[in-house]
Amino acid sequence: MLEGAKLIGAGCATIALAGAAVGIGNVFSSLITSVARNPSLAKQLFGYAILGFALTEAIALFALMMAFLILFVF
Repeated sequence: MLEGAKLIGAGCATIALAGAAVGIGNVFSSLITSVARNPSLAKQLFGYAILGFALTEAIALFALMMAFLILFVF
């Protein structure tokens, strides 16, 4: 019973990974749109996009860490 609950909890924790993937897609699609509108700001916008990517990826890593904690620690 407890093992099944752990697996369900870990599965629910990994749902955030799909959201992070959508967020990363949004970051880079917005970068492409912004550079298409104003190519002279491409370098500055790329820096902002990398920052957005890093923050979104951090959320994904936290979600993955929580799933592993649920599976192997509790």
